[in-house]
Amino acid sequence: MNRYALTLLLPLLLPGAAEAQVKGDAAIGRAIAERWCAACHIVSPEQTSGSADVLTFMTIAEQADEDLGSLKAFLADPHPVMPDMSLTRQEIRDIVAYIGSLR
Repeated sequence: MNRYALTLLLPLLLPGAAEAQVKGDAAIGRAIAERWCAACHIVSPEQTSGSADVLTFMTIAEQADEDLGSLKAFLADPHPVMPDMSLTRQEIRDIVAYIGSLR
């Protein structure tokens, strides 16, 4: 089977795989946030310390628009104060899914 055919069939063989990629995976997003964002942001209710100068992920979740589109756009081109982590589109979807789960 060629690679193209496998790419088309894989979502059919793995239920939910294609949907998870489109929507993002909150568990993976949490792991990314804990690895890359927790040095500055409080990324989970269990985290006890972070920078006082930045919003917590819970606050970001509350303030984000309903579809989280502005958050996706922001993470694709972060503010200069934020380091450019060169997140992939999938990583952005995963982080946004995690932040959305905090609502």
